[in-house]
Amino acid sequence: MPYRISVDTGGTFTDVVVTDERGRFTVGKALTDKQRAFASIEAGLAVAAEELGLAVPALLAETSVFLYGTTRGTNGIVERKIARTAFLTTQGFPDTLLLKEGGKSEPHNLRMEYPDPYVPRRLTFEVPERVNAEGGVEAALDEAAVRELLAGFPARGIEAVAVCLLWSIANPAHELRVGELIAECLPGVPYTLSHQLNPILREYRRASSAAIDASLKPLMQEYLLTLEADLRAAGYANDILVSTSFGGVMHLADVVKKPIFLVKSGPAMAPVAGLAYVEAEGLPSDIIVCDAGGTTFDVSLVRDGQVEFSRDTWLGPQWTGDNLGMASVAVHSIGAGGGSIAWVDSGGLLRVGPHSAGSEPGPACYGRGGDEPTVTDAAVVLGYIDPAHFLGGRMQLDEDAAKRVVGRLAETLNESVERTAFAILTVANENMIEAIKELTINEGINPSESTLIGGGGAGGLNIVPIAAELGCRTVLVPRTAGALSASGMQFSDIVTEAGASKLTATDQFDYDGVNAALASIDAQLESFAARLRERGFTDVRTRYFVEARYRFQVWELEIEVAGNRFEGEADVAALIEAFHQMHDRVFAITDPGQAVECLNWRGRLIANVKAPTLEPSRAGKTVRAEPDRRRPAYFAGGLVETAIYLGDQLAPDAVIEGPAIIEEPTSTLVVNPGATARVSAGGRYILTPPAEAAL
Repeated sequence: MPYRISVDTGGTFTDVVVTDERGRFTVGKALTDKQRAFASIEAGLAVAAEELGLAVPALLAETSVFLYGTTRGTNGIVERKIARTAFLTTQGFPDTLLLKEGGKSEPHNLRMEYPDPYVPRRLTFEVPERVNAEGGVEAALDEAAVRELLAGFPARGIEAVAVCLLWSIANPAHELRVGELIAECLPGVPYTLSHQLNPILREYRRASSAAIDASLKPLMQEYLLTLEADLRAAGYANDILVSTSFGGVMHLADVVKKPIFLVKSGPAMAPVAGLAYVEAEGLPSDIIVCDAGGTTFDVSLVRDGQVEFSRDTWLGPQWTGDNLGMASVAVHSIGAGGGSIAWVDSGGLLRVGPHSAGSEPGPACYGRGGDEPTVTDAAVVLGYIDPAHFLGGRMQLDEDAAKRVVGRLAETLNESVERTAFAILTVANENMIEAIKELTINEGINPSESTLIGGGGAGGLNIVPIAAELGCRTVLVPRTAGALSASGMQFSDIVTEAGASKLTATDQFDYDGVNAALASIDAQLESFAARLRERGFTDVRTRYFVEARYRFQVWELEIEVAGNRFEGEADVAALIEAFHQMHDRVFAITDPGQAVECLNWRGRLIANVKAPTLEPSRAGKTVRAEPDRRRPAYFAGGLVETAIYLGDQLAPDAVIEGPAIIEEPTSTLVVNPGATARVSAGGRYILTPPAEAAL
């Protein structure tokens, strides 16, 4: 079958990308329907199908794989629109979720209160039992007490249960029995056992991941299963793959069992797309990927051609938010998208975000009831977005409404409407620049040595001033920038992980214990691989990792190990050397004489999914580009008559000099004065910012 469809449902827009056997991309975009996912998917499919000359049922019937990502899980956690969840823990340890990891961003501020735990304290229950660190039973599980506890859950309105018993990773017998009792006493109520989901030593992170996973099960299971039913009813009959926080995809049936993998699933795909585009252009493989959507601005990294991962993923502020406890693509998100609301604080300063107008009601210019100024409204006022050509002309914008809400803010600031709109974009730019610095400069990465990717429907509005401020000399904006995450799904592999805990040190390495842990990981991954082979996915490989630290350190670094067995001193020496190199890269220091402690072991299974090929960039003869029209646009120097180009009319090797605006069906690229944009052979835009940062 000739087509592959990928969909990313965001807080404001739903992006649809369709590729054919020749790797051609067709993009559709529609406002997100918060009630039923398929409504907005069908609207986006209709746009793509029309361009392909097909009806939606015919397109679905000729599609071999459907890939899906959504921010619904992440938004549910942040907004606490989750199931009413009970948390069961060992007697004497009820404050694991309350105390978190004990840190705070202002250590000397004694007036800071503890943040609310993910599961309220009143829904945390202690289970009489105790297992020690070696797996021995100190106190038997009191099954009668557990039954009595569970019997009261219906009256409390409990919809899901998370179980995290102390040292269940050493001996899971009690946790498994509690799971059996839940299934017996509360049939149909979903539950999560911590040792099955995330078998790591750190108690808070294991508890947090179990609580998050359980709380998402009722919400995401209904959401995904309804989506599957709607797709089948519309005529789609093949595999449904769902993007995950690993930067890969999994079958829907597998994700439904562990919905925590859906957290950050959409943004995790942006660096996958960025890497594919950069490799096609032959650009440097150290990449900063920016994805500015309607609700958030997401930043992620690719270093030496490898997507950066993190096991320290906080939803919300570090220490006071909620830790995912699981591996995920390292994505830093802030509330600075196209729908971010501009406002004036009590000190008279202009702020942008973090609150967003979303898709309902959306920016004022959408004409759907929005009555607060947003970044998109400011872009309309400045002339960057033509109200008659938004989304390729399929959605007419209300310019008067944009001027009205920005004008109201201008009166508060005692400024002109245009200067206020320009200030809104400038403040949004600074927010984005700080987010990039936090993920790069604060981690010892020089942005000027990296390729900057401008993605998202709002990404092209400000990528040039952002690049100029950071000193980036190479900027790549794909034509599919408006659907960057959905495009990334087209290049993603099927990825899953399994883990086991085994504490050992390199000066007294426990070969038998570590090899047993790695063997248990292999057994879990082989079970998953067997199901993949039944579906025809045979190109499978596995990578192994360990979380390690110098003795007496508090936090670990993740390093890759060569294989699934340690045979002798040479293998341990290779592990030590890999750790030294990673420690030097992160902290610029090593301690060669110190033993390395290894805590948690993981295996990552990767199954190749045939991805579309991208045409490589080839230099050719420069083509003179002709503008479609001209209109005034506001830059730092005031209103400037600006050339407007239609992206689908630009030939390869065309060069556009700023000031100019390039309109794509799903995004707008602003080429600021002094900057230039060249169209590559693959149809992507390679920009060179001006030498001066003031734009």
